Amino acid sequence: MDDREQYLRYRHDRIALAAIGARLESQVSRVSVRLPRSLAESAVAAWNREELGGIGEESREEYELRDDAAELALIGLAISERGVWDGEEAVVDLDVVQVAAALRAGR
Repeated sequence: MDDREQYLRYRHDRIALAAIGARLESQVSRVSVRLPRSLAESAVAAWNREELGGIGEESREEYELRDDAAELALIGLAISERGVWDGEEAVVDLDVVQVAAALRAGR
């Protein structure tokens, strides 16, 4: 068996996954969530933070850390734009991609 054959299968798997995503997108786009004030404020602070340094060569781990920080900042943007404070919690509709990113980071 050709050792690259598996990648052809993976390419077909990606096509199927994308087709599932296309079907789900119209069914699930945003999810209403409640976040404790401290976490919501951390996300908003990440959105408001200015990163002055450029991005040089980075390891995969550094890229993943930066990517997670960007996802947190986007959650902060959502809270800033459409979040509602309910006592000590922020209620906000997040894009399912942001929810998925937070879930992945928690693993």
